[in-house]
Amino acid sequence: MSLTALGVASLTGRWLAPDCLGSEPPATSVKPFVHPGLLHSREELAFVKGKVAAGEEPWKTAWERLRVSASASLDQKPRPRAEVVRGPYNNPNIGSSELSRDSAAAYTHALQWCLTDDAAHARQAIKILNAWSATLKTVSGHDTKLLIGMTGVQFCNAAELLRHTDAGWLKPDQARFEHLLREVFYPPIQDFFPAANGNWDASMIQTMLAMGVFLDDRAMFDRAVDYYLQGEGNGAIQNYVNAFGECQESGRDQAHTQMGLGFLGCAAEMAWKQGVDLYGASDNRLAVGFEYSAKYNLGHDVPYEPYRSVDGKYLYRSISPDSRGRFAPIYERIVYHYHGRKGLEMPFSREAVAKGGSHARSGGAHVPWGALMFTALPKPKSELR
Repeated sequence: MSLTALGVASLTGRWLAPDCLGSEPPATSVKPFVHPGLLHSREELAFVKGKVAAGEEPWKTAWERLRVSASASLDQKPRPRAEVVRGPYNNPNIGSSELSRDSAAAYTHALQWCLTDDAAHARQAIKILNAWSATLKTVSGHDTKLLIGMTGVQFCNAAELLRHTDAGWLKPDQARFEHLLREVFYPPIQDFFPAANGNWDASMIQTMLAMGVFLDDRAMFDRAVDYYLQGEGNGAIQNYVNAFGECQESGRDQAHTQMGLGFLGCAAEMAWKQGVDLYGASDNRLAVGFEYSAKYNLGHDVPYEPYRSVDGKYLYRSISPDSRGRFAPIYERIVYHYHGRKGLEMPFSREAVAKGGSHARSGGAHVPWGALMFTALPKPKSELR
């Protein structure tokens, strides 16, 4: 199938970064890690901070949505547990929802601290991280890997923002949080889950990559990058998205498909901050997957071929209409990169953003607030003189 069958312009040629042309995967960076260097750079934070302070749209509306969310409240207390258990589809749910809720809150408060200089939000984010790092001993159950993959990335983004600002996070508390990452979060995800549907691998890729940056652990970071590029499981980019954009879970349902894409997109943005271009891997395969899924969820026809998972466990014979038209909050960041940085049209992903799906919810399984943080690129420094 050709890309033109999707109504998508060619993703080769000038759209690729120079070091991503050809068949060789992008090499991992050997430079020291940039901090803060997960989802948000200092330049991006300063840019959004200025827009919020000035009350400019669309940042004003996105900021108001953040501020009225439960995750933004200073009144909520962290609810850490020593043992967290998540079963299939979160049943049983023993502390799983609390872990998810507090990871989103920690990130939301750290973001509010960076965008307002209100130290109360820094203290609240620190309180959440300290509570869990002092309490949590084990995560278990059928969905252990998935739960860590979905929540760990938010905890790490919060911690990265706190550590690399004057938030007042004490060194012993930082060390205890590092211990939580290495001893509780990392062991269950270190070998991924090749046999599962690809959103599982994708969730772990994003969290392992985030942990590697926060911990200044090059081996951990490279392990996540290598798996994204050439892992054996369903979440590796060429296994999750085929050449014309169909995803491994497109025949399962659209909710899980967008989970996998969103997690891979999150990983790609954090890698980009460290000079590693996962976005451009396999001729911008991630862009093709986003456009394919956005197009189908917008109501258009797309090509489909029966898609068997890498070990043959899953065979989806036709595309699934389950959850069709329910947009996950994942599209702003992908448009930010491919359209904003690279000049690629991304018409269906842009329409998905315009539909409002990404603005309507705080994040769910995904890192929230893309509508606030990835609406427009900061101007290059050369244009600010």
